[in-house]
Amino acid sequence: MQNFDVVVVGAGAAGLFCAGVAGQLGLKVLLIDHSDKVAEKIRISGGGRCNFTNRDTSAANFLGNNPKFCRSALSRFTPRQFTELLQRHGIAFHEKHKGQLFCDRSSEDIIQMLLAECDAGGVTRWQPCRLKNIVFSASSPYLSSARSYEIESDRGSIHCAAVVIATGGLSIPKMGATDLGYRIARQFGLALVEPRPALVPLTFDGAAWAPYAGLAGLSLPVQIETGSKKEKISFQEDLLFTHRGLSGPAVLQISSYWQPGTPIWINLAPGAEVLQALMRAKMSSRKLIANELAHLVPSRLADAWVQAGVQSGHQWQGPIHEASDKALAALAESLTRWELSPTGTEAYKKAEVTAGGVDTRGLSSQTMESKQAGLYFIGEVVDVTGWLGGYNFQWAWASAFACAQALAEKLQKEGVSA
Repeated sequence: MQNFDVVVVGAGAAGLFCAGVAGQLGLKVLLIDHSDKVAEKIRISGGGRCNFTNRDTSAANFLGNNPKFCRSALSRFTPRQFTELLQRHGIAFHEKHKGQLFCDRSSEDIIQMLLAECDAGGVTRWQPCRLKNIVFSASSPYLSSARSYEIESDRGSIHCAAVVIATGGLSIPKMGATDLGYRIARQFGLALVEPRPALVPLTFDGAAWAPYAGLAGLSLPVQIETGSKKEKISFQEDLLFTHRGLSGPAVLQISSYWQPGTPIWINLAPGAEVLQALMRAKMSSRKLIANELAHLVPSRLADAWVQAGVQSGHQWQGPIHEASDKALAALAESLTRWELSPTGTEAYKKAEVTAGGVDTRGLSSQTMESKQAGLYFIGEVVDVTGWLGGYNFQWAWASAFACAQALAEKLQKEGVSA
């Protein structure tokens, strides 16, 4: 039987950072993970350079049943504080666009920094180590605490005063994602918001998508939106055509808000006055409509768009000077207000994050402690989901920091010692 102040379950971004901070604040910390590798999501993030935060992070960049929940933690550990940590470790970074910060060299720099922070805090790491069972006791014969947790693992039994769940969500199962965090939450009577894939490509019915499947690999800037009235949300980002549907930053962003059975709308030429441009061309050009359209969107898209329109009965195949005003108006409307009804997503295998998770109504926004005394939840396992662009990592850092500070204050005040 081994005794610790805190056991952190999950060696991803949130778990590593929480363990390191808690250890440096004087707690005896054990970090366990079922994988022999740490932080695989960090490793693949940002094309291998890790989009580790966003300078412009605010609560407005997050969704969940209570989107205000993240305010407290985000305000107490900011992107500036994380970049100062990188600077202390000599890690060079740059801003790509829209506040997104990336390592100059490699994601591995972030991982090694987090491991160094754990080492500085004297954190014990058990990997690979599977958690078999966790039991709460109102009194502890092993610790100077009024309560304790007994954990059974494949490396033996552990007693601790507090447990931090940083197990992440269900996205990218090939990297070892599991539902362990959700099962622990249910075990202790905490509610869940139904998990679902987020920041994920959208798919469409094969027959309906056939006219556009040949555009796979084509990328262009668009404006995309979904929802209605107060629920309407829109983004202006790049879109990528795939064989099965749509991807790219614009689609990943909107996917977190899209609800099955509802449409999305896309403006494929957001910076152009499409109808005016077509009407001017009608007065001065004898080119085919598709050729004139290619001045506004990529030529591959223009050709496919006209062909799909002709198959649907539109008169878009001839020279533009012969086209009716009604036909050109319909063309402009279709291009700037393309309505689509996705049939699904590429699911967790390609989702960057998981939306939903542990219901924040059962957690303290100040400390991340649940209604179950001594049980904390941080990072992606919680019903807090950020936009694409470094926001989810910032939530990992901020929730981990808030949790670690609260643990140190509480356990030291209680005189807990392993």
